[in-house]
Amino acid sequence: MSPFLRCAAASCLFLILAGADTVKAVPPGFVEGRLKILSVKEVGAQLADPGSADRPAGDYQAYPLVILSQDRRREITRITANADGTYRVALPPGSYILDVKDRLEKNLKAEPHSFTVESNQTVQVSMLISR
Repeated sequence: MSPFLRCAAASCLFLILAGADTVKAVPPGFVEGRLKILSVKEVGAQLADPGSADRPAGDYQAYPLVILSQDRRREITRITANADGTYRVALPPGSYILDVKDRLEKNLKAEPHSFTVESNQTVQVSMLISR
């Protein structure tokens, strides 16, 4: 290798390493919440027993949630709620939408929620599904 190429390669390597030191990763934030699933029977039962809305109506794994980019063009991640219906996920700071995977195809009634994540902060966003 010629001395010029060695010098150019060394300079590039130095700049890359020096630049890597100055780039600081932004810590993620978190979104957490609770998934509630209501069936038509439970919605009717709520009239007689308002506390019935807290009882899940099915398997949480059957209702995965998705986090979409604000423009809804990209799926950022999927979430499956725990056995108690709760979920928590780390995300880079930004604006997102929480929705139910295949909501329209499964004919589920659920309202998508917009939310913003800030670094080192937790935002609460819960989801209610009626089926």
